[in-house]
Amino acid sequence: MNGPAGGPRAAEGPGPSPPAAPAPGPADADLVAAALAGDARAFEGLMRRYNQRLYRLARSIVGEPAEAEDVVQETFVRAWTRLATWEGRASFSTWLCKVAVHEALARARKSRRFAALPDLERAAASTGPPRPARDPERDAASGELRRAIEAAVDGLPESLRAVFALREVEGLSTAETAEALGLSVPNVKVRLHRARAALRSDLERRMGAELRHVWAFAGARCDRLVESVLARIGEDRPPG
Repeated sequence: MNGPAGGPRAAEGPGPSPPAAPAPGPADADLVAAALAGDARAFEGLMRRYNQRLYRLARSIVGEPAEAEDVVQETFVRAWTRLATWEGRASFSTWLCKVAVHEALARARKSRRFAALPDLERAAASTGPPRPARDPERDAASGELRRAIEAAVDGLPESLRAVFALREVEGLSTAETAEALGLSVPNVKVRLHRARAALRSDLERRMGAELRHVWAFAGARCDRLVESVLARIGEDRPPG
């Protein structure tokens, strides 16, 4: 399939992602202009800049990671073929988010795994430097915490997940989130407050039992300390 100027389509799929913060480099408008002139590499730059944001947004709606990737891929294909329709009134990232919301909702309805979100229905009309090596125990604990958080986010009502993903995970402002999802600013604030409260409750439930074992000092460690102290005081008379 050819692009808006007849050039070859850029490679599809989410691929490696930059951090959520705006990536340095050419402005979105400059990359769009280059893509409209047939430069597929310019469009690749846009994909790499926003694929993580779109993946998180799609994931918050469809739930399944593989299907979220499909949504991101289809979003970029649609964006490539309709690039000339972006008029610059909204930011390019907001325009992309709206395309992704439309595609994700369509797939979710088709699969019957999604409860209708009237507000979203109307709205629809990095790779960073390598991290230093960490010890396996800390990595395992970090992985368990991440899985617990992901499970808690997955458990949010569908009406709250997309707001949470854009506002807290991607760091968009309240106004940007409202524009991307077609919601009012007060509505975004209410949904975010409810999402935070629900996550707090869920994580407390999931992790409450584990928290009672944080910094545990029992068993062999306790025995060793007791024996050490007894050895040190064995020949001393008690005070008094």
